[in-house]
Amino acid sequence: MTPSAQSEIFTQGLETLAEDLGNGIRRKLLGYDGNILMAKVWFAQGAVGEVHTHYHSQVTYVVSGQFEVQIDGQKKQLGEGDCFFVPPHAPHGAVCLEPGILLDVFSPAREDFLAYEGDAS
Repeated sequence: MTPSAQSEIFTQGLETLAEDLGNGIRRKLLGYDGNILMAKVWFAQGAVGEVHTHYHSQVTYVVSGQFEVQIDGQKKQLGEGDCFFVPPHAPHGAVCLEPGILLDVFSPAREDFLAYEGDAS
């Protein structure tokens, strides 16, 4: 990502590209620049966001569904309206207990997410 890369000012949901990550997970980028990125992520029941780390700060809002979230060795079941914060470099992951949607916000933007062109969905 170049320092000047940014998303369109307005995002139209039906016209925005989504990425099928496999194993019951899909992601759509909603807006970004070099400092911040927001993504909508759909999980099928049983889908697993494997435990991983990154240098970005992350805040995630549970739009729907039920998730068992693990952050730095702590586990908690979260549902609609709940939220979690992931500090930089903290190991974290989630298991989807009931189909759901997460809104992820990262700072700075996730360069690896921006490399994908996507499919219309």
